[in-house]
Amino acid sequence: MAHPSRTEALALREDGFAAAPTSAVPGRLDTLVEHREVALPALKPGQVLIEVIMAPVNPSDLFFIQGSYGQPRVQGQAPGFEGVGRVLASGGGDGADALIGARVAFLGTVSGSWAAHAVGDAALCIPLRDDLRDEDGAALIVNPLTALALLEGVRAAGTDAFILNAAGSQLGRLMLALARDQGLKALTVIRRPDDAEALRGLGAAEVLVSSDPGFATQAGAAIRAHKPRVLLDAVGDQGAADLFFAMPAGTRWVSYGKMSDDAPRLSQIGQLIFMDKRIEGFWLSRWLPAAPPERRAALVAEVQERFATGAWETRIGARLKLTEAVEGILPALARGNGKVMLTP
Repeated sequence: MAHPSRTEALALREDGFAAAPTSAVPGRLDTLVEHREVALPALKPGQVLIEVIMAPVNPSDLFFIQGSYGQPRVQGQAPGFEGVGRVLASGGGDGADALIGARVAFLGTVSGSWAAHAVGDAALCIPLRDDLRDEDGAALIVNPLTALALLEGVRAAGTDAFILNAAGSQLGRLMLALARDQGLKALTVIRRPDDAEALRGLGAAEVLVSSDPGFATQAGAAIRAHKPRVLLDAVGDQGAADLFFAMPAGTRWVSYGKMSDDAPRLSQIGQLIFMDKRIEGFWLSRWLPAAPPERRAALVAEVQERFATGAWETRIGARLKLTEAVEGILPALARGNGKVMLTP
């Protein structure tokens, strides 16, 4: 059976990295990607051809297409870091042949997932349980594994309380449900009160609304009551810095996202010296390869189990065809009611 050498995709318009800092969400997409046919790379040993079923739009994807992520763009290639699909063919070797016909979650390591077909590394494909929804399989890797890794870091820090901003996001909700099940106390920060009730239902110990005039007072009282010593920060703004400097000695500020375009001012830098506080980054692309293979397998099994049993769920805000994506992604993201999924 012949397999395609070209496929429908959203293709990158630019190469390399951006020349200047970019926003978390671009003002428009048509200058960054275009809907057209692209060439598929020839399969090498250890690689597979995947017929894409669905792929999410993650914040990291938006940074990448603007040239502000940790790896360069390649003009004419499809972006998209993860997705779900069915394996059509393999380049042989390294267990790739065994995946033919399987439904898998995959990483866009060779060609991206914002396409009708993608080429991926077989070793990074995850065969999915039959009782797992495509929606959960499409977003099985980036957010869920980040959630597990970050809360593993909270436990390793020897604290049972942490602060989580952007808590209403898909990743924030995954971490909340996981923290509840692990007996950890999450002090959550959101911009608007709309999500407060849902976050309390997921087990948030505190829900703090940053737009509330009394936010600083409420945050201070929550910090004194719970003594959190890890700040999980997806925003990277002055609000995150203010929380960090209000937290106890020994606090770790873990930056894993940059949703704000406003850089924080580190006004109390002496705390790093005299209070043993630390600022560090987390990148799944670095953390995951460093984990032992048996640890990665256990994490993947845990992720699938949580989704299959309903402990986790991927909220879907919009489903867009690739033909609708250039015009439709940004309005769908602005509604903020769940993950935007792309389908061929």
